[in-house]
Amino acid sequence: MSSEASPSNNTGNTNPSYERIRRLNAIGIALSAQSDQTQLLEMILSSARELTRSDAGTLYMVEPDGESLRFVMVQNDKLNIHLGGSGAPVGNNFPLIPLHLPDGTPNERMIAAWAVLNKKTANIADAYHEQGFDFSGTRAFDAKTGYHSKSFLTVPLRNHEGEVIAALQLLNKLNNSGEPVPFDESDQDIAESLASQAAIALTNRRLIDELRTLFDSFTQVIASAIDSKSAHTGAHCRRVPDATLMLAEAASGTNFPGLEGFSMSEEDMYELKTAAWLHDCGKVVTPHHVMEKSTKLETIVDRIDWVTDRFEILLRDLEIERLKEELAAARAGTELNAERLAFYEQLQQQLADDLSFLQNANTGGEFMADEHIARVEALGQQGWLDLKGERHRLLNDDEVMNLSIRRGTLNQEERKIMEGHMVHTLAMLEQLPFPRHLKRVPEYAGGHHERMDGKGYPRGLTREQMSIPARIMGIADVFEALTAHERPYKKPMPLSQALTIMGRMVEDNHLDPDLYALFVYKKVYLDYAKKHLKPEQMDEVDTSALPGLKLASITQTQAGEP
Repeated sequence: MSSEASPSNNTGNTNPSYERIRRLNAIGIALSAQSDQTQLLEMILSSARELTRSDAGTLYMVEPDGESLRFVMVQNDKLNIHLGGSGAPVGNNFPLIPLHLPDGTPNERMIAAWAVLNKKTANIADAYHEQGFDFSGTRAFDAKTGYHSKSFLTVPLRNHEGEVIAALQLLNKLNNSGEPVPFDESDQDIAESLASQAAIALTNRRLIDELRTLFDSFTQVIASAIDSKSAHTGAHCRRVPDATLMLAEAASGTNFPGLEGFSMSEEDMYELKTAAWLHDCGKVVTPHHVMEKSTKLETIVDRIDWVTDRFEILLRDLEIERLKEELAAARAGTELNAERLAFYEQLQQQLADDLSFLQNANTGGEFMADEHIARVEALGQQGWLDLKGERHRLLNDDEVMNLSIRRGTLNQEERKIMEGHMVHTLAMLEQLPFPRHLKRVPEYAGGHHERMDGKGYPRGLTREQMSIPARIMGIADVFEALTAHERPYKKPMPLSQALTIMGRMVEDNHLDPDLYALFVYKKVYLDYAKKHLKPEQMDEVDTSALPGLKLASITQTQAGEP
């Protein structure tokens, strides 16, 4: 003990009672600082035994239904028993203690149950001479183990609402000779004081855990609601957190080239996880018809059916024209020559091919070639006649524009609406009074559509302006989108193709090169694939052929790649 901490040097007080109180205060401070529930319980029982010089002790917790007590910690020095906490699991070694008997009457013959039901401390000098409680179980235990259970001090732990949440039972106070003696009044006072502090610590820990559980459930409900808005992006908000944390864990503390010194604590990981769950929360205000647009011509209905109707009119008119020629030839006593028949068949085939092309173009995809866009525009200039004989274009300007979308199914205006979800995400998250340990949630969640060259959205941040966790979310979001198997405009993408596209995005200054290299070389993509991808997507990846890796700080040789 240092001179500063010694009460004898500070006050000259060496009274054992003073030392006991000083120790009680130190324990109270330690209890309030403990965040782990199991360690907290162990500290409560061990500290109570220390302060009262108890040979053994048990800690019970009241079950959620309030009808029974559960053993959570058992300690006995003489028998070398240490169950719960850092010791062996309690398991099913001890049955629950009912607080009421089968007929509904209070179970007041059991000392722990009595203390909980009456909210009072039970101080028993000698269990073998006590008539008020049933100690038959204790005697059976003693007979089996050779132990002698004598003095008992059972203290209820009450929360801020006066409800008993646990019970602390101390057994066999030892005197200087190591013999069990009764607990005196000071022992009871000190145990009750500790129980009060312990109840506060347990209640605080429980409230914090319950609030965290509620908050986590709330964020996941929001994510699930967003996913349910569109069957085509379903599970996106649930899978992105997995990819994010996998990459963050691979990067943390490894001093990977380009990421030296980056490390994340458990609280940091929780903050990032929360951001990942909320990264698309702004989509709650995105119009349903935009999120759910599965084809290029879809509005309330898929307008490809209207286009199909026009082709049917053209085919009908072509058939009528051919039949008229055949009828005229028959009246003239001849048949339609083979050349004309071939001509009509060729036109029919061409119409069928053109319709098939437009139907395929309507489904969207990763890329639409210039010649296909030119074909859409050319078909748009063709015409058809309505029942009044008025001529109309085969495709109107809006249909041509939508069918010419190069990637996906959203046109430029709709894409801006979708991109607006990030503005809404930031606006929503920045209004929330996040506690200190979650202050960076808006930054992390709001950065997954930014680019390394500053051409992303919503804020146009550059790589240097973004934190590593925000850049991690960008990698995770892109990878999930590329490999998702619910998108209607593309087949489930295999790993090699997804990583190749991401490599090109690195070369285009879209994604972070060092995080991409980590993602590849640490095989984070494979860990994710085993959990979320279909077997046919898990093809072989030739890392030496992937683009983008040369821009990373690490070389293939350093990464152990051939």
